[in-house]
Amino acid sequence: MNKFLLILPILLFSVSKINAQSVNVTVHQNGTTHEETICLPRSMTFEVDSLLSEWHSKNDLTPDKDCQMRDENPLFSDSVYIEKLSRIPAIMEMPYNDIVRKFIDLYAGKLRKQVSYMLGASNFYMPIIEEALDAYNIPQELKYIPIIESALNPRAVSPMGATGLWQLMIGTGKNYGLESNSLIDERRDPIKSTWAAARYLRDLYSIYQDWNLVIAAYNCGPGNINKAIRRANGAKDYWAIYNYLPQETRGYVPAFIAANYVMTYYCDHNICPMEAQISQNTDTVQVNKSLHFEQISDICGIGVDQIRSLNPQYKIDIVPGNAGPCTLRLPRNYINTFIDSQDTIYSYRAAELFSNRKTVSVKNEVIEKPSGPRAVYHKVRRNQTLSVIAKRYGVSVKELKRWNGLRKNKITAGKRLKIYK
Repeated sequence: MNKFLLILPILLFSVSKINAQSVNVTVHQNGTTHEETICLPRSMTFEVDSLLSEWHSKNDLTPDKDCQMRDENPLFSDSVYIEKLSRIPAIMEMPYNDIVRKFIDLYAGKLRKQVSYMLGASNFYMPIIEEALDAYNIPQELKYIPIIESALNPRAVSPMGATGLWQLMIGTGKNYGLESNSLIDERRDPIKSTWAAARYLRDLYSIYQDWNLVIAAYNCGPGNINKAIRRANGAKDYWAIYNYLPQETRGYVPAFIAANYVMTYYCDHNICPMEAQISQNTDTVQVNKSLHFEQISDICGIGVDQIRSLNPQYKIDIVPGNAGPCTLRLPRNYINTFIDSQDTIYSYRAAELFSNRKTVSVKNEVIEKPSGPRAVYHKVRRNQTLSVIAKRYGVSVKELKRWNGLRKNKITAGKRLKIYK
């Protein structure tokens, strides 16, 4: 049916154990068998409760009353999975093997509540993603990369610092125009990060000309893909370089295939999507002055948690409009209230919420140094004696001799004497 089925007898998998972070698999290759561990994509280890803790998850995602979600997960034969994958309208290959099936079983079984959440959240995020991918002529099936990267959580942060829906590193984000500082992280902005990720995927395709290699490079970086290609004697095929890839990347393409499957055939596994209202109930305004979420909340009557959820790019509840125009997303029925009350909002509790001083005054006072002995120097003139000099400065001859290391009372003209007063 496709190229992968031709190499399936050479590269086979069987899953022996699953834990929270990885799957242990038995790989049959070229007549040999060995055990290896494939790391699960981090999004597959998220607890569904952490996803539902987002404000819009609790308030704008609700169970579909017309769909009865059952715990029963029907299992299908390999031939059915192969046939279903072949019917997905995709440019990319959607091959099948035991490891792909294991990821399908995880999504449709243990992670079915997470899938229900992601199906609901996708009503808001997928139109944004589809528009950006279409603009750069990128296959639409890549819209499911954020499923395996972040489980559609814009606030997700990996242990390595990758952030947002697309899990972009800060350097990659800056390369594609995303600002990150103490107040704002545009990697968490669903719209800006999506367009940045689309440009990144386009640039990776210009290098590899193969979408499987593109998403593998997206996961582990072009450097690791280039090393794997060299070790595989120049082969530019994901399955040919599979054994030379990092552990997590070995599971990345199978997880990607499984994500496409479950987001397409969720009904066949008795999974009901949550209903989402967020996409039709929000709008944006441009902010040109610094603004605190509490100013908006108190004047407009919107909960701070709701504002945070709609604006995940702002890190400490401050929209830094003074640094440049910023986008603020609000419930649509509050947009007019915000526009009509802007002057009041900006001035409300401003001195309290923005305590950074623009100028400081410092008193120009001369601070006297502590008093204590200070040295002066006296140049001895002709016919001057130690007793005359001592009398002049109110000190003793003995002190003069000690301060200047003199043993005798005789001194010569022109000598400089140290005297402490």
